Amino acid sequence: MTTRPHPRRRTVAALACVALGCAALLPLAHGQQQASTWPTKPVRIVVPFAPGGTTDILARAMAPELSRAFGQQFIVDNRAGAGGNVGADIVAKSPGDGYTLLMGTVGTHGINRALYAKLPYDPIKDFVPVTLVAAVPNVMVMNADKAKAQGIANVQDFIRVAKASPGKMNMASSGNGTSIHLAGELFKSMTGTFMLHLPYRGSGPALMDMVAGNADVMFDNLPSSMAQIKAGKLTALAVTSSERSSALPDVPTVEQAGGPTLKGYEASSWFGLLAPAGTPQDIVNRIQQEVAKSLATPAMKERLVAQGAIPGGNTPAEFAKHIDNEHKKWAQVVKASGAKVD
Repeated sequence: MTTRPHPRRRTVAALACVALGCAALLPLAHGQQQASTWPTKPVRIVVPFAPGGTTDILARAMAPELSRAFGQQFIVDNRAGAGGNVGADIVAKSPGDGYTLLMGTVGTHGINRALYAKLPYDPIKDFVPVTLVAAVPNVMVMNADKAKAQGIANVQDFIRVAKASPGKMNMASSGNGTSIHLAGELFKSMTGTFMLHLPYRGSGPALMDMVAGNADVMFDNLPSSMAQIKAGKLTALAVTSSERSSALPDVPTVEQAGGPTLKGYEASSWFGLLAPAGTPQDIVNRIQQEVAKSLATPAMKERLVAQGAIPGGNTPAEFAKHIDNEHKKWAQVVKASGAKVD
């Protein structure tokens, strides 16, 4: 004979199930509540490089747009070091509540996993992609006075001079593992030249030394070098993209300028917003939508295109796919260049 539970026991059990069910739903409800009221305080955009470079320029272009859209301040916080790894790691270990974002780069999320023996963060698991902000070519620039003194007017001249005096020239970059560094390493490996690598904590400090004559050549992101090129302090020898830039239409690509030796050379950069893993998707989607709206305005388009940047604004899913493709591409570039950072 089957014994039925006492009515009181059935009631207690039912209440326990209800309680457990509610408890299981609490994190979801809390996340939904957070998303619906976000933001209630300032939001930090971590830039993993020093002020003055393209990463910083783009973050400072987006911050006021997002501040206006959401009614809360979006503050740029520069945390430079280790080719962008210091700032990226800070965001990776931040709460996924929508109040900390990263202006990530091809370095932090495309190159560094292949270049560094050990990373303090996982560029895939520790982040949620928000949107691509902009893609830019790099530009091979020299200190204008040094280029003139050495008779360098183009890429072929540069290769000739560099080969005549191996190691005499130095190559500035925004840090180990950045696209600026790798663009130079790829150039070196394809041309058989050697320049001493000088890693800085961002394009800003590197450019200061370029203009001062303390550094010879740099494969900088075009937006951060544009002002110095226009001022005549830097000489643009070539852009690193597969096609010429509309911002510098008279400057050839590295492949065009280098001939057969540099056939297939291409090393462009990109910059995008990412959030820590666990950030509610609703918050991610809202940020992406506002960034896309801003990048689609004529004023912002004109501003970025004039600096050599191509505006983005894609969806989180599209950006995630882009990052995955970039991992694969740059792993091959790192391997071919032989570059490694311990």
